Amino acid sequence: MKKKSNLKLQKTRAHGYRFTVGRILQLAVALVFLVFIARFIYIGVSKKVSGQDLSARTHQLYKRNQVLKANRGTIFDRDGLAIAEDSHLYTIYAILDKSSINYKNKPEYVVNKEKTAKKLATVLPLSKKQILKYLNPKQKAFQVQFGSGGSGLTKAQKQKIEKMKLPGIKFLETPSRLYPNGDFASHIVGLAQPEYDKNGNQNLVGTMGLEAWLNNTLKGKDGYRISSVDASETQMPNGSQTYKAAQNGKDVYLTIDSQLQTYLESRLDYVQDKYDPVHMTAVVEDMKTGKILAASQRPTFNPQTKKGLTNSYRNILVQDTYEPGSVFKILTLAAAADSGNYHPNEYYRSGSVTIGGATIHDWLTSGWGTIPLSDAFAHSSNTGFVKIEREMGGKTWLKYLKRFRIGQKTGVTLPGEQAGILSFNGPVDQAVTSFGQGVNVNVMQMMQAFSSLGNNGQMVKPQFIDKITDSDGKTIEGYQIKKVGRPVYSAAARKVVTDNMKKVLNKQIGTGSAYKIPGESIAIKTGTAQIANPKGGGYLKGDSNYIFSVVGVTPADNPRYCVYITMKQPRRMSDSAEKILASIFKPVMSRVILMSKNAKSASTKVETPDLKGMTYEKAKEKTKSIGLNIVKIGDGEKITNQLYSKGQKQESGSKVFVLTSGKILYPNMTGWSKEDVHQFANLARIKVSVQGSGSVTSQSIEAGSVLKAGDTIKISLKE
Repeated sequence: MKKKSNLKLQKTRAHGYRFTVGRILQLAVALVFLVFIARFIYIGVSKKVSGQDLSARTHQLYKRNQVLKANRGTIFDRDGLAIAEDSHLYTIYAILDKSSINYKNKPEYVVNKEKTAKKLATVLPLSKKQILKYLNPKQKAFQVQFGSGGSGLTKAQKQKIEKMKLPGIKFLETPSRLYPNGDFASHIVGLAQPEYDKNGNQNLVGTMGLEAWLNNTLKGKDGYRISSVDASETQMPNGSQTYKAAQNGKDVYLTIDSQLQTYLESRLDYVQDKYDPVHMTAVVEDMKTGKILAASQRPTFNPQTKKGLTNSYRNILVQDTYEPGSVFKILTLAAAADSGNYHPNEYYRSGSVTIGGATIHDWLTSGWGTIPLSDAFAHSSNTGFVKIEREMGGKTWLKYLKRFRIGQKTGVTLPGEQAGILSFNGPVDQAVTSFGQGVNVNVMQMMQAFSSLGNNGQMVKPQFIDKITDSDGKTIEGYQIKKVGRPVYSAAARKVVTDNMKKVLNKQIGTGSAYKIPGESIAIKTGTAQIANPKGGGYLKGDSNYIFSVVGVTPADNPRYCVYITMKQPRRMSDSAEKILASIFKPVMSRVILMSKNAKSASTKVETPDLKGMTYEKAKEKTKSIGLNIVKIGDGEKITNQLYSKGQKQESGSKVFVLTSGKILYPNMTGWSKEDVHQFANLARIKVSVQGSGSVTSQSIEAGSVLKAGDTIKISLKE
């Protein structure tokens, strides 16, 4: 009995223990459950975990912020042929990490390396063995690229690989620039290359030439799209979306004629390959307008492949200066004729002349005996031009050199222009500048000076940009002829120069018979400039140690087109310098003459639009698009009158004076011409007293003062 009683007691105790433990477990589970419930309630109410907003995190998880890339503007030739345009290149890479699984539970890594390598080898410039080496790196890697063979892929190559549907094969897109013409005005057009910005985005940035100069015009502005997506990256139909369209860059049309440019490049290639000069330059210009029709240099580079870039990064047309030699005699003769110091029937002894203890020789050291100054230009006689310079006098000659803007930048739209140097410290310096030594210029400075031959002594700025349009093709900036200063010399002096340039082609006395084109009206000047010894002291010796040059204009009596070629130190000089340069000059000039005969005569005039009733901003936009500059008289916004009526023709680049309502304030007239001042006075109904010639340097009534009808303002002009 006692045993049974003890057994019963033990069972009762065991039951009690189990009950107690069960209760404890129930309480523990209930407590945990309550904690979870409380936590969920807290999260549901506060929407925060560890201080982070879950709604924001969820929204962020399913939100995509996409940058909408702006297209860089296209650069065209004058006829609309694309020279530089946007493109895209691709870099291929392979994901190797087996943890890369997409939301459909499919592999996002390379599954079959043998198959992948075999297929990729049919598109990439890599063998199967080389690709397998990349796919089996020595150290564990999440993903790998394929070196240079896997970069710079075209869209066509990318599409071929995508059609193979190879798991784990991905692409990175890189913005790039397409230069379809290869070696084509490379230093003018320049180069744009991808660079990373502060946000890690790749953008095309101009690094040379017009690509660099016009970078802000061409680059455009990126847009963005912020949208809600689901797990499969599909935009949710009811999701919010924020959108800002990209603003594409503006398009630029150059003055370059592609056919002429291509032909010029081929002739330069011929000379470069056969004679191997240290460098060459060649430019073709419409002197009436300043438009550069073709321009190039050697050495050059291919902007598409970058071949040759290392050895030709400098733009010789503006970044290098040189002593121009005898082509500079055009400037000297023009100055002498204009100042009344050219006496063609006066005789001098050629051969040599001593100035300030230094002896100056003609290229033919024995000279041509005693000859008239009328033959000095054709013979390219240094001693004859020293005599002309001495008769002008240093003060007069320096005045003309300043009018020609020697030693000043042209401001042409190319980076890195050098101003050059003018040495004019004594009689010897003054004498040698008369034949283009002791003075350093760049090619564009010479083109600017030569442009005076096409405009009766008025220089115009050389330009490469014909117009700028927006992405819809609307012209926002038209071409403007930009006159440089006042006319340097008269029409009569221009005739003296062109008559002498025609004589250079005369076989008996001229230095340029090799450049004669039978039946065509051209005029030329040759040049052979010594090269300063880089080690100091004097000039280099030797038959090829010169900068040889030729400049020619057509038609001879009323020039419009100019061809200027320079060649430095041909290292394989198997022919004369004249024959070498003529192999470029004659065919190019013949093309220019043919082009000018077939083309319609381009007018330098534009018609004045009707601006009355327009707002000033609208009128400003209108005049800029056709190549005129608006000048506002009055502080109102609506135009009430204009000096030139609708349809009246004006020179491209001229000012258009318009009157608005409200107070009229005197403008700052500094730099205005006498004609500009009189236009302003006529429209503002004031009297003007003008003293001097050239450009405005001062005015008696301060700019910003209120104008009153009947006022008299005194204007001073200076050359």
